[in-house]
Amino acid sequence: MLNPEINDRVFYSTVVLEYIVPNQNRAMFRKWHNTLMCSAKRFPGYIRTDSCLPLQCVDGVMKWYSIVHFDTPDHLNDWLNSRDRATLVESGHNIFDNYKFKSFTTGLEGWFSSAAGQERSSLGTPPWKQVMSVVLGLYPLVMIQTKILPTLGFLQSWSPAFVTLISNFVVSSLLTWIVMPQISNALRFWLQPAFRLSNPKTDWLGSAIVLLTLGLMVMIFNHV
Repeated sequence: MLNPEINDRVFYSTVVLEYIVPNQNRAMFRKWHNTLMCSAKRFPGYIRTDSCLPLQCVDGVMKWYSIVHFDTPDHLNDWLNSRDRATLVESGHNIFDNYKFKSFTTGLEGWFSSAAGQERSSLGTPPWKQVMSVVLGLYPLVMIQTKILPTLGFLQSWSPAFVTLISNFVVSSLLTWIVMPQISNALRFWLQPAFRLSNPKTDWLGSAIVLLTLGLMVMIFNHV
């Protein structure tokens, strides 16, 4: 049973870890995993670890699963990104063949890479805000591109497929390194991580700003 105080918390964060371990390394893996969990216990917000029975697989390997619980996404991420854990995972590569994990939490999104040692953690913005933000950045770039490209005479000798490829590279680069960083900074108050309970007024305000800006751009491009 969980502590009643923990059950009353707003946020709850869990990560499921999967390790593929050669049968001959079972004893070493148990010792290594115990060290890893002892490290997790020293971090604020740690609740408990649930271990599952290993699953016997073909090719002389077993899949080992453990479920680690923290009280908030921030505390979970502190452990996942910690130097202690990174050092232990690096040392474990001599024991297990591969590993991956997925987090289940109120907003701590993410499939993580299935390649051992390659992880991409995220305290991401809700998907609908991501879509609106990308459209806000992408729309003017695409419209400007459609206005400018026909005026570049030298492109007339290029094939449409090649012109489209080059224009996609240009638009994607501008979006990634120039436009989206500016949008993310300007709308930081609205683009909160999904696990944070946002104020409905803030959500409405940010959405209104994006929609009004898009509407204004439509009017401008209609008259250009």
